Amino acid sequence: MAYYFIFKITDTGNALVKQLEKIDRHDSYREAKQQVKQLRNENPPGSGVTYKIMFAENELQAEEQLQEKREAPIVQEWEK
Repeated sequence: MAYYFIFKITDTGNALVKQLEKIDRHDSYREAKQQVKQLRNENPPGSGVTYKIMFAENELQAEEQLQEKREAPIVQEWEK
């Protein structure tokens, strides 16, 4: 069974390594979304902390997905 994991990501200044801290785990997306909204509202912008929801089978898989380097999305001309 897969779960929704909530992680706190702290900016360390190093783009290669992210400092991750698991906050909670939920069975439903709705519960996870509500908690993340509350956490984001409590945290001032520009603090270097973000919160993300990851859907995964276990905590290790969720952490690996967060650590993956993703390509920047290509913005099409009509999206500018």
